[in-house]
Amino acid sequence: METTTTNGTSFSNQKFTIPAVSDVEQQQASMELEPTDDFNYSKRSQWLRAAVLGANDGLVSTASLMMGVGAVKQDIKAMILTGFAGLVAGACSMAIGEFVSVYSQLDIELAQMKRDKQRDENREPSDEEEEKGKQGEKESLPNPLQASAASALAFSVGAMVPLLAASFIKEYKVRVGVVIGAVSLALLVFGWLGAVLGKAPRVRSAVRVLVGGWVAMAITFGLTKLIGSSGL
Repeated sequence: METTTTNGTSFSNQKFTIPAVSDVEQQQASMELEPTDDFNYSKRSQWLRAAVLGANDGLVSTASLMMGVGAVKQDIKAMILTGFAGLVAGACSMAIGEFVSVYSQLDIELAQMKRDKQRDENREPSDEEEEKGKQGEKESLPNPLQASAASALAFSVGAMVPLLAASFIKEYKVRVGVVIGAVSLALLVFGWLGAVLGKAPRVRSAVRVLVGGWVAMAITFGLTKLIGSSGL
C-alpha cells in the first residue's frame, strides 16, 4: 500500500537508515585503546655513556697500563701499584671531565630556557600548563653531580677487573694470561650490555669493544717492551 502525504508526495520508495560510526572515528577509538611504545632510547645516552663507556675506559686503560709495566717489570707489586694508580687517576679524571661537560650543557639549556621564557612572556598560560611546564623543565635538565659520580664509579668498577685478576697470581706468564682472559670477558660483557641498553646490534657491539681493547693492550705492551729493551 502506497502512503501519501497531504501534498501528494510518496514515501513508499524512500529508505531510512541509521547513520553508522565513521571509519575515522573507529580508527581513532582503536588507537586510543592500543598501547603505544614511543620510548625514545636516545634519552638514555647521558647515563649510558657515563656508566657503560666509563667502565670500558677503566677496564681498557688500567689493563693497558698493567700490561705495559708488566712488559718490562715482572714483579707483581709493580703491576698492582700501576693499576691502582691508574684507577685513582682515571676515576678522578673521568669525574672532573664529566662534571665540566654536563655543567656546560646545563648552562646552555638554562640559557635557552631563559630565551624561550622571554619570547613567551606576553602569553599567559593557565595554572595547569605552567605547572606541567615547570615539571618538564626540571626532569629534562642534566645533573652534573650525578653524571660525574656515575662516570667515576663505572671507571672504578671496570678498573677493578684487571687488578683483581692479577692480585693473587705470582707466576708472571700465568698472571698476564689471566689478566688478558678476564679483561676479554669483561669487554664482551660491557659491549653486550651497552648494546642491550641502547637497542643496538649486540654481537657487533661486543666484538667491536673486544677488538678495541685488544688493540689498546697490544700497542701499550709492544711500545713499552720496545722502549724498555732499548735501555732508555
